[in-house]
Amino acid sequence: MRAELLGFKIDTYDFESAVQYAKTISGQVVTINPEMMSNPDMKEIVNSAELVIPDGIGVEIGLRISGYNVKRIPGIQFAHRMLQECKSVALIGAKPEVNKLACENLKEEFENLNIVYAQDGYFKDDERVLAELKQANPRLVLCALGSPKQELFILEAKKLLPNALFIGVGGSFDVWSGQVERAPEIWQKLGLEWLYRTIKEPQRFKRIFPTLPLFVLRVLRDRIIPKGV
Repeated sequence: MRAELLGFKIDTYDFESAVQYAKTISGQVVTINPEMMSNPDMKEIVNSAELVIPDGIGVEIGLRISGYNVKRIPGIQFAHRMLQECKSVALIGAKPEVNKLACENLKEEFENLNIVYAQDGYFKDDERVLAELKQANPRLVLCALGSPKQELFILEAKKLLPNALFIGVGGSFDVWSGQVERAPEIWQKLGLEWLYRTIKEPQRFKRIFPTLPLFVLRVLRDRIIPKGV
């Protein structure tokens, strides 16, 4: 079942069900958050994706306000699990040293992982990268270019690799490379990972606020005021 929030369609799977479903499909997985939903240009891309999971705590709150009992699925956790399920993988994005370290650490963690293609995010020749990606023919492509760039890149790439699964993973490579520490488990369980990262990286404050509170207000308004009014 898909929920609808501010015109964005979001799948309502729990974590394990989302993983099992993703194993059977190809195409684009969007890990949606309030920042993405504040960009009206993203609506068409999100609604055409094969799987949309509620990554941000704000999206979980919004869904609950709208009557859906759905828990967030952290994109980094979902992508990490899919690495166990898909042995042929491509990693695209992040700084060159971050991409390199992420590849090394993941290979060490997953003994049978086959990283068939790796490309940092500092490229301007999309055609070259797309051609190389097609040649590598991975089952899973993790794209860490930041939103909306990663979603736009995936939109083109999935046309060339109809059997691949693409996931936009934002800053996940930074964590996997060891350059950025993920929030302790208690913060994750409470849905406060965003707050932990903001405390650790104060420069994120301007990005988070006022996006999160304004997003919740938009959801409340949409819930209270009848459509068309």
